Amino acid sequence: MAAFLEGKHAQAFPSFGSERMGAPVISFCRLDDKEIRLREPINEPDALIIQDTTLLHSVDVFHGLKPGGFILINSKRSFDELGIAEFVATFPDRHVCVVGATELALKHVKRPLPNAALLGGFAAISGQLNMDSVSKAIMGKFPGPIGEANIAAAQEAFDIVKSA
Repeated sequence: MAAFLEGKHAQAFPSFGSERMGAPVISFCRLDDKEIRLREPINEPDALIIQDTTLLHSVDVFHGLKPGGFILINSKRSFDELGIAEFVATFPDRHVCVVGATELALKHVKRPLPNAALLGGFAAISGQLNMDSVSKAIMGKFPGPIGEANIAAAQEAFDIVKSA
């Protein structure tokens, strides 16, 4: 919705691998200034948002990421602690960042739902969306106090990533 508010085209869809509970889920999102006609999974992403750090060493989450792409990881741990310092050192400055999105959600929303915070962090790291559009999209989906709390989490994540 934030992309649409900026006059962009957007497409989002999940991909479920195994049909068992707890299996990793991959979601794809395309943003573009022109109409999007593709409907297949993204094999060479420009950016990755990793919600669950347990996947870092059990699934090749970085496979296909374009050189110079963006990586946002939901964690308060350092790259060394996550065991990916050597890998992220190959990316340009300010293209890889960690943000404790779950903790921000708990602080503001009182539930461990990191999506809004990660969206704010993505806006900051990638420059693909501006925070005003993110806020309007959140309020459009969750009017009232729930939206305001999610906006606070997204704004704090945005500020953390911008200053990292």
